Amino acid sequence: MKQGHVLVSALVAALCAGVLVLFTDIEVDLVKWISCGPIAQDGERRSEICR
Repeated sequence: MKQGHVLVSALVAALCAGVLVLFTDIEVDLVKWISCGPIAQDGERRSEICR
């Protein structure tokens, strides 16, 4: 592979990794909001995850 191809491949891999990390963080926050938010039951709000 040429030097340019290696650089482009590394850039694409870094971009994909960044997107995965971003969506994972958003998903974790969304699940926590659903589990502990205004529509959650009282028992769920008092759970260890919601503290």
